[in-house]
Amino acid sequence: MSRRLLAATLALTTALVTGCGSADSGEGAVRADGSVDLSKVTLRIGDQKGTGTQALLEAAGELKDIPYRIEWSQYTSGPPMLEAINAGAVDIGGVGNAPPVFAAAAGSEIKIVSAYQVGTVGQAIVVPRDSPLRSPNDLRGKKIAVSKGSSAHHHLLAVLTGAGLTFADIEPQYLQPADALAALTTGRVDAWAIWDPFTAQAQKQAEARILVDGKGYVQGDAFYVAGDKALGGTAASTALRDLLDRIKRAHSWVNGNTETWARTFAQLTGLPYDVALLAVSREPYLDHPIDDTTIAAEQRVADGFADAGLIPKRVTITDFVDTRFNDLYPIA
Repeated sequence: MSRRLLAATLALTTALVTGCGSADSGEGAVRADGSVDLSKVTLRIGDQKGTGTQALLEAAGELKDIPYRIEWSQYTSGPPMLEAINAGAVDIGGVGNAPPVFAAAAGSEIKIVSAYQVGTVGQAIVVPRDSPLRSPNDLRGKKIAVSKGSSAHHHLLAVLTGAGLTFADIEPQYLQPADALAALTTGRVDAWAIWDPFTAQAQKQAEARILVDGKGYVQGDAFYVAGDKALGGTAASTALRDLLDRIKRAHSWVNGNTETWARTFAQLTGLPYDVALLAVSREPYLDHPIDDTTIAAEQRVADGFADAGLIPKRVTITDFVDTRFNDLYPIA
């Protein structure tokens, strides 16, 4: 792997944790009449450079005139972010479909508070261009890199199940994206289960080939997840509502400004423009309420992991959902 490729990957995935101190996110912010002085609120937001909440809001102009303070923390993937939310170091963050299940199975004090479609094409299992692997059945006995507890973990499980295989039939290599890409390009693994923009990076920079994407295997939902402590406070909850509304508007902006978003995303993440453009052009964002269909789909994710013995206990997703912000997402 070239130094440039490794540097870009490391820049994209290295965890830079900030704002994990003991700052009170709303002390003294609630006035006597029950209204909230948001200028006294600090919202601590977890982010993944690969999914780019901070980049998204900045590109869409939604970080202007925010009435509260924001402290950002960067993570390599969803599971460590949700660990930070459970610990009270972060108030909210965006993740794929699997991290909430693993967090719930661990008894974490978290809730899914918003949902949106990110599509299924960028969720993929990739292989080297000249790999002999041509179908999911060919994964038997192979070393497959995947981030444990990530959306890619669920996609891999769904693909294996569809092919009549289990995790016992492969050699899973639990690696974060930077290490997984290095392993793929040096031949230490046979395949890599991953999500965009890493899928696009593998395609463009490592000449990887998509063996199978998420179509027919995953729902394509992603979520914002908040901590129970933040949701239990009037000040933090008010700031969370404003943030989620800004994210919804930013998603709408991205859908109409794909090339501009790709240029900004590339600048803010260090990815080449062609990688960013491929990743953000696949499918539009679609924000929607956390409805019965959404909950049922996430329950299937949880049941799949439980049936495979990949989480320590069964999870009831309704226990980890808070629908108080559903009014932000009216049904068309």
